[in-house]
Order: sequence, then structure tokens, then C-alpha cells
Amino acid sequence: MDPRTGPVTLTISGTSAALLARLASDPTLGGDPGAIMMRALGLFDLALKAKREGKRLGFYDPERDTLSEVAF
Repeated sequence: MDPRTGPVTLTISGTSAALLARLASDPTLGGDPGAIMMRALGLFDLALKAKREGKRLGFYDPERDTLSEVAF
């Protein structure tokens, strides 16, 4: 990725905008919509990479001893 790439304008759906706004309003996530989107895209990139390699990506909850797989 080229670090010289500057800010871009992105048109997203109302549902995506509402999700981003809800995440941005969560104080535990830092309140920076750009940083939140970057994290989400990073997780998506990991999931796509795992899928290409025939692997699975999931989130483990040790309290419930459950695994939630990222689905496409």
C-alpha cells in the first residue's frame, strides 16, 4: 500500500453509514471514524486472505467457549 495516498471521498449506503456512525460513537473504539473503518477493512482483508488460503477466520469467546466464524 502506498503511504502517500491521501484522503479519499467514498460513497456508502445508508446502512453502512449507520453502522459506521454507531461504531464511531462507541467510546471504547476511540471515536475516529477513519481509524474504525481502517480496522474493519483490515479484518475484512484478513478474512479474505484466510479464505483464499483455504483457512477460516473466527472470533473465540473463552467465557462461553464458542467460536464465531467470519461468514461471506
